[in-house]
Amino acid sequence: MSDTLKIVSWNINSVRARIDIVERFLREEEPDILCLQETKVRDDQFPEGMFRRLGYNHLILNGQPMHHGVAMVSRVPLHEQTRNDWQANGEARHIGGILSNGVRVENVYIPAGGEIADREVNPKFGQKLDFYQRMTDWSQDLKTPTILLGDFNIAPLESDVWNHKQLLKVVSHTPLEVETMKKLQDAHGWVDIGRKFIPDPERLFTWWSYRARDWRKSDKGRRLDHVWVSPELEKNAVGHVVHEDARGWSKPSDHAPLITEFKF
Repeated sequence: MSDTLKIVSWNINSVRARIDIVERFLREEEPDILCLQETKVRDDQFPEGMFRRLGYNHLILNGQPMHHGVAMVSRVPLHEQTRNDWQANGEARHIGGILSNGVRVENVYIPAGGEIADREVNPKFGQKLDFYQRMTDWSQDLKTPTILLGDFNIAPLESDVWNHKQLLKVVSHTPLEVETMKKLQDAHGWVDIGRKFIPDPERLFTWWSYRARDWRKSDKGRRLDHVWVSPELEKNAVGHVVHEDARGWSKPSDHAPLITEFKF
């Protein structure tokens, strides 16, 4: 493994529907590891041919038909695959592996949580909170240096959304969700790499709704995607950017890729 490792997290919103922009991204950015969320494909139908042609011969897949799904495609070996059922219902929302240097990479797709921020009337919201609790329990016992990334479906800071006051009651930015996310972060001392390199209160978005006629002009974004690391790995993170231009490519995902560089 080279000294510098480029790892990308991207909610692709169907890897088969967007295979062309995935290929373009890989050719232009040449990451070492691409972690995808919402792949929406069974493992036996994953379009691995393109990835292998570009040298991504190490694949870890956890998919299902039509919904959810996560994948890790890599130019470097990944060992000891794990698939944690933090949703507690068998949905394909997590995948993990260990690099040859012993660092874990965990790729997660946390539920969006529905439309109403009340678990009594909206079971999906309860599932989201319970998912976070299971991850929090896992984090408390975590001893291995770990990179945790993916679509967390919460924008925690006021500067992580286009309008804090308007979104206070909107799922993804409610005070209860922010508090729940903070408990997860505190459980392991996770370092938020996005805000390490782009400090609050600077604008930092990773998702823009398809509903916007001109997403870039209106810029009603939220930071739903995150890269966190164990405290001992903070010094190894040497760069982080959101590739916003990919949101404007042909048939885009509503999420942009996050590119993080590490030096080991």
